Amino acid sequence: MRPESTNGAGGTSGGELAVPMAWLCAEYLADEVLRAAALVAPGSLEYRAGLQALALTVHLSEAPDGPVGGRSAGRVDEWLRHTAYDRPWPPWVEERLAGRRAAGGDGPDLALAETAWRGLRDTWVRAADLDGRTDDESGRTVDEEEQIWLPAWKLGLPLAHLSLHLR
Repeated sequence: MRPESTNGAGGTSGGELAVPMAWLCAEYLADEVLRAAALVAPGSLEYRAGLQALALTVHLSEAPDGPVGGRSAGRVDEWLRHTAYDRPWPPWVEERLAGRRAAGGDGPDLALAETAWRGLRDTWVRAADLDGRTDDESGRTVDEEEQIWLPAWKLGLPLAHLSLHLR
């Protein structure tokens, strides 16, 4: 965000520059986790999807005004639950964003979170079909040559979850 960007008319928001600190903290933490896991190259499409998915999870798990407890074990467990394969992550994201909007949240943090969600939801990528596996006991591995189009969050969310496990 450029320094002159503000969240209100007249160049200021409550007399101060509007800086999305809660979002920036969530994104920094997500970047730290993904870099430590070293599963994909920073700057790749996969990395960006994982970064956005994990930053959204961290940000929306926190209080609307910012992080509460850093990266404590309890927080990481909560993020793992939200990013787990069997959890309905997109509806959770939509619900949390709607709750923040309804609570009068129109600051730069919410704007960046909504932009990240739109990007993850509306960007489609070609990747291996991890959902297409049928019988894990058959010993059949995922054929990475068989690719399908899927929303970027379906690529980023498993990466975020696995990175949290490897932290």
